[in-house]
Amino acid sequence: MPDHNGIVIAANFTADPIAESLYFWIRQLGWADEVTFAPYNQVFQTLLDPNGAFAANPKAAHVVLLRGDRAADARVDTRVDTRVDAEALRAAIRSFGRPVLVACCEPAGDLPEPAANEIRLNGLLAKYPVGDALDPHAEQLGDVPYTPLYFAALGTAVARAIHALRARPFKVIALDCDNTLWRGTCGEDGPEGVMVDEPRRQLQRFMRTQRDAGMLLTLASKNNEADVEETFRAHPEMPLAPGDFIARRVNWEPKAVGLAGVAEELALGLDSFILVDDSAKEIAEMRAALPEVLGLELPHNEARIPHYLEHVWAFDHLQVTEEDRQRNESYLQQVRRGRLERQAGSLEEFLRELKVEIHIQPMTEAQVARVAQLTQRTNQMNTTLIRRSEAEVRETECWTVDVSDRFGSYGLVGAIFLRETDDALVVDGFLLSCRALGRGVEHRMMERIRELAAERGKSRVEVPVVEGPRNATAREFVRGGVPARAEARTPDEKTKPNEQAPATATAVRIDYNRIARELSRPSQILDAVRAEKRTLAAERGGSQQPRTDLERQLAAVWAETLQVANPGVEEDFFDLGGHSLLAVQLFSAVRQELGVELSMDLVYGGRLTIAGMAAAVELAQADPEEMARLMAEIEGLSDEELRALLAEE
Repeated sequence: MPDHNGIVIAANFTADPIAESLYFWIRQLGWADEVTFAPYNQVFQTLLDPNGAFAANPKAAHVVLLRGDRAADARVDTRVDTRVDAEALRAAIRSFGRPVLVACCEPAGDLPEPAANEIRLNGLLAKYPVGDALDPHAEQLGDVPYTPLYFAALGTAVARAIHALRARPFKVIALDCDNTLWRGTCGEDGPEGVMVDEPRRQLQRFMRTQRDAGMLLTLASKNNEADVEETFRAHPEMPLAPGDFIARRVNWEPKAVGLAGVAEELALGLDSFILVDDSAKEIAEMRAALPEVLGLELPHNEARIPHYLEHVWAFDHLQVTEEDRQRNESYLQQVRRGRLERQAGSLEEFLRELKVEIHIQPMTEAQVARVAQLTQRTNQMNTTLIRRSEAEVRETECWTVDVSDRFGSYGLVGAIFLRETDDALVVDGFLLSCRALGRGVEHRMMERIRELAAERGKSRVEVPVVEGPRNATAREFVRGGVPARAEARTPDEKTKPNEQAPATATAVRIDYNRIARELSRPSQILDAVRAEKRTLAAERGGSQQPRTDLERQLAAVWAETLQVANPGVEEDFFDLGGHSLLAVQLFSAVRQELGVELSMDLVYGGRLTIAGMAAAVELAQADPEEMARLMAEIEGLSDEELRALLAEE
């Protein structure tokens, strides 16, 4: 998904309060998005309208938020069977044709299997449990059904999902052994003396799940290799086994040296590596030598390890393809190919012994998800660096490349995007996974492009090349290896905007450690959102401070709702940053705090101030008989007596 193209939300309830936490995460992640909302309760229109909020911004992150107990039918505001509603939603999402993030909010309802373009957020939302999610009074006042705590959790789940789609994926997890995979030191306690306690057991299960989703596991441990091997043998109950690791660096060298060696062996960039270790010293040494590697220091409190891992956003996988599931086997085959290459006397002998088979054919519907993923993940051999969604892949002519050899299948490792001009066949994307480089595949792909140009009567092949930070391999190949009658060019002032390299996924380096440690619970997130808001308003100061206990109570409620310090009793609610949805939350909070239900007419009858609200509360709390007596006394006063009384007040 392209970066910085906005977040558009459609919901069947008033969802605007989610913007506060979303903007908090936008700032934390270094994005530049604007959050916009589709018209109230118009989910279906938004998905189906060619001029609607979703269609107007096709590059945005599109989000649908649904109450599980309410119909998402924009024609009526009534409760109907959830399954019927969900089936209609699936059809609308299929019609929209682009990825849609969908959250089924409290009260939860049953939804059928997602549509092809639908990405469910409930798994992420479940990581942020909120005990008191519903606010019945705010719902009655303005159809704002949730508490600020739940909106903070919901905004976090949405931001986390968008991050998972946008961020360049990590591919390798390097795991320490002692006090990481197990408790204790195998070289001192002995292989049978270490413990696989419940936190480590959960850590190993978590890493096994990551492996099943396509991550490559390696060992990075300062240890005697024989001790580590014996520890695995002594603990067959461990969820992880030696065969789960694609590579091992178990020795006394600095871990940075071992990680660099693994990166070279697997032909992967070090910025796709994560090191998980219990030692702050090891993490610091690694960062000093390899700052591009993400270092994760496990919590010292062992009981917190599972929660910490669940909240490291770098481990998120919203979509797992069959290629992901086969990745470990693919890289094991690559290791075997590397051994054969080292044993061969020449490149020609190596390729001859490898028996490479290359199949290039038009893309099928079943390959769309993998091709879209390839555009997001391929960097070295990627001529245009255009990142495409599944819908955008479908809109172009695409040829796919499958490769196999004597060791097995590489899978779908390449893609060619084509368009035609009057006299040229233009290659709008030439992509090949790094694990297939150096096998003659790229040359066969270029030959096939030349053949297609000849079949279509084109006099030349045009290959745009966009310069990016990591695609020097593609630039060098095209400039030095393009077949006859093909032209290579670099972008100039005439290059189309969609041929430019995409913006970096984030403007800042994301602090995944801080998020997992300090921003993993809804209460922490809400506190951080409010603290940030207070910081921005710290210098504003207050005026006309409260004079009575009631005004002081109301001022505290206003400060909490608006997240401002010392609101003055005569300051207008809307001048302090309030809006109609916050007004609903304010009146709900007053009802909870004081037990008084005020009319929303106060919002629209003039300036809304603490002093005015205090007068309304006093009036609502007054005894009816006492009020009747006072009114009778007032009616008995002369005009002069009444003016004197008002002047005294």
